[in-house]
Amino acid sequence: MGSRLVTKRFGENRTVSNWAKRVLSLAAALTMTIAVAACGNADSRTVLTVWSWEPSMKTLIENFEHENPDIVIKQVSTASYDKLNSAIQDGYNTPDVVQLEYYALPQYAVSGQLVDLTDRTAGYDDVFTPGTWASVQLDGDVYGVPMDSGPMAFFYNKDVFEQAGVDPTTIKTWADYYNAAKKLKQIGVYITADSGSDASFYESMIWLAGGRPFSTSHDGKEVSINLNKDEGTMTFTEFWQKMIDEGLVDTTLTTWSDGWKEAVGNGEIASLFAGAWMPSLLLADVPASAGLWRVGQMPTENGEATNAENGGSALGILTTSRVPDAAFRFIRYVCKSQEGINTRVDGGAFPADIQTLESSDFLNRTTVTDERGVAVNFFGGQKYNEVLAEAAKRVSTGYQYLPFEVYARTDFKSTVGKAYTWATAENKYRDALKLVENGIKPESSLPSEPGEEVTLKAGIAEWQANLKEYGANQGFTIED
Repeated sequence: MGSRLVTKRFGENRTVSNWAKRVLSLAAALTMTIAVAACGNADSRTVLTVWSWEPSMKTLIENFEHENPDIVIKQVSTASYDKLNSAIQDGYNTPDVVQLEYYALPQYAVSGQLVDLTDRTAGYDDVFTPGTWASVQLDGDVYGVPMDSGPMAFFYNKDVFEQAGVDPTTIKTWADYYNAAKKLKQIGVYITADSGSDASFYESMIWLAGGRPFSTSHDGKEVSINLNKDEGTMTFTEFWQKMIDEGLVDTTLTTWSDGWKEAVGNGEIASLFAGAWMPSLLLADVPASAGLWRVGQMPTENGEATNAENGGSALGILTTSRVPDAAFRFIRYVCKSQEGINTRVDGGAFPADIQTLESSDFLNRTTVTDERGVAVNFFGGQKYNEVLAEAAKRVSTGYQYLPFEVYARTDFKSTVGKAYTWATAENKYRDALKLVENGIKPESSLPSEPGEEVTLKAGIAEWQANLKEYGANQGFTIED
């Protein structure tokens, strides 16, 4: 009896054990099936990597993924060309889609790092403004799609100008601008600030003056650099030297520094030449001066209705991308679809497409939206986008950037920038002497005389020599 009981119990235990094994086996098989299915689903979706600093990119990606469930996008928020260059050189972790400023795009196109989008963008020339469309081309081939733009405009503190007895709406020529600067100086105000650290401003002004100092051959191997012979370059250089020599430009403040923001905010700096992206940045940096500012067209040498770009960027595809078709779908959504454009414009970007620039909603806007979503009457009720849209239409084409422009802009500060450093020292020395001559003791010891003059023209010559040497060392044929 007891023996049978033991046997029965042993048999029951063995039966239970076999059943448990079958359950575990089925569970394991089911787990593997789910895992394989999950892997299959992940593998069936295309993964895109996008490098971009665009503020609205997160929203753009979310909207695109919702409409395109077969694509997953990973964003890296960066504006570092050094990081991009390192990734390209190392050959891994490179993006599929990359945001490039217009000045940097030719460098990557010439070196063969960007996919030629000419066939994919047929008809796009009617979509975008002439200036931005020209900026994504190299010798007729297209290497990016415009995302935003930066036509130059004249941003000014109307209240400060009126205090100096100047009607800023009458400033049409550089002579008008010069005369206004002298009147502003009489009340202790600079018309603008430029410390020589911003090559983008200087190049934009050369462009505005009709300068064309750089050109690149069809194959990108031959480069011409004629800064010291280019008429537009010399025209602006001579004018700006005069402004600096007479102490009409604050050469001590670097744009975007805390000191610069403070001076702009309290009216010590009366105006700015900047891209059309400036409204949202002015609101963020000098909110207390809301309502005092206005925007006008750029004054030009003789009052010509022309303009230049200052900033702006495009999206391109690296040749290392294994999914160029998916990459272009995303670019087309961000840059060309009205949904993508509206998302970026609502986030503060200035559009590159003609349709938005001509839309009544855009043109009639009188407020600037801050980071809280609050509409601020920053330009005193002015329809500022009307002015900026007209500025975009005036941008001339034909200006070319160097195929090593990223380096060129870094070198600008150490060459042309020397003239600003000398001018700053000279003006401080002069101001101190005037105090002494008037019997006023300076707050600090008298500064040393700055020594032999360093001019913008000399800085331009040194910049040109450096660029030619660098280009030759990089394998380009440099033409005189």
